[in-house]
Amino acid sequence: MLITDDFLPVPVPESLTATYLVPMVGLPRVGTKSAVAAVADRLAEPVRGLAQQMLDGPLMSVETRSIAEFPQLPPDLLSAFGATEAQLARLAEASHLVVVQAQYRPGWPPAHEWAARAVAAAIAESVDGDVVDVFGLQFLDPATALRSLPDEQGRVRLVDWVLVPYSSDAEGLWFTTKGLRRFGLLELQTQGVPDHLTRAWGAVMTGAARRLLRDWTEGLAGAEVPAFVQLPVLATVTGHDIAVAYGNPEQHGATAPVLLRLELDPATDPEADSFLSLRPPPGHSGPDGRYFAAACATLFAGIQPDVRYTRPGDAMTKAIATARAGLADARARFLAGDLPAETQLVVKYGLPGDEGPEFVWAGVTSWDSPERIVGASASDAHSDPGVRIGATVVVAADDVVDWAVLGATGVLEGGWTQAVLDSGDRPTP
Repeated sequence: MLITDDFLPVPVPESLTATYLVPMVGLPRVGTKSAVAAVADRLAEPVRGLAQQMLDGPLMSVETRSIAEFPQLPPDLLSAFGATEAQLARLAEASHLVVVQAQYRPGWPPAHEWAARAVAAAIAESVDGDVVDVFGLQFLDPATALRSLPDEQGRVRLVDWVLVPYSSDAEGLWFTTKGLRRFGLLELQTQGVPDHLTRAWGAVMTGAARRLLRDWTEGLAGAEVPAFVQLPVLATVTGHDIAVAYGNPEQHGATAPVLLRLELDPATDPEADSFLSLRPPPGHSGPDGRYFAAACATLFAGIQPDVRYTRPGDAMTKAIATARAGLADARARFLAGDLPAETQLVVKYGLPGDEGPEFVWAGVTSWDSPERIVGASASDAHSDPGVRIGATVVVAADDVVDWAVLGATGVLEGGWTQAVLDSGDRPTP
């Protein structure tokens, strides 16, 4: 194997195992094959064929055991990964677990995961129960589990298979992925992410996971499983990667790619996990968090910073009026937590400059007073050296000329002034 500074050799496991549980009171009411047949019309190929073949072969086992034979599943972690009170209550009442396990070689398709999840979902549906994904410590209702499987074109949403949890420490946020090991790849991590990038960097991590998983499976495409796959040390991530990972390829914008450097972070404890760390590329000076903020500004380019105009035209005047009319409602939804999940509220405001006002965006972090918004700058301002990416800014609500709700694929709501600028209807100076 050729080792160069451009590639990072990542070890490949010999085989992979998927494990799913179906808690229930009593024993299953129907046989496994009958349960799978009942949902066969909702399974696209190749999943339908894989599930049936693995059930008939040695690569899958389905066993019903007393729940007393198993260690207790941690309810606090299950709750942290989305378990409802009703799901936890059904688990507590269960007397038995149906254990579905499948093994397969690393590569694409991940037959072990697809087949095991399909069979577990079929069994759970036959008893009006739940599926527990042991790898992700997640509850899945049968319908959600079935929807997460490939469609007729073989497409899946990576967010249904890879989670991005995070925690806070003295240096900022620590992000990891949880799910790439399903495919044999090491999990990703990023440390020192600024607090205001919680949602945005989670999306970037998901996009990076999609790009690296594609490189990984291409390296496993041969007839023999290699001992190592060489991943590029400099990985590129685009808005398209993020959009595809979230299942919205038609919504991606034409964003410039960002570079992330891949580093192997081996575990010193044999029981702990090793990671692939995402870092700024060589040549970046300053804290890592500054680069991460700039990367987010590039990837979510539907919000353009540093927009200047001096004499608004009719279209721009109308756009500003529309934005201001909805500002109070945007604040109310922000405070009530009613904005869509995994989104960020941003506002656009003016800074005085020698050539006229400079308009920049900031992510809203708090808005206790109607007149005063506290946020984190989404860009470096030319006219004010104190306004830098990630810096805390205080914005008077009267200075706001636009607002928007940003999701993983760009602007979901608002951004009226940007729409005018993007349309080419720019005001005449």
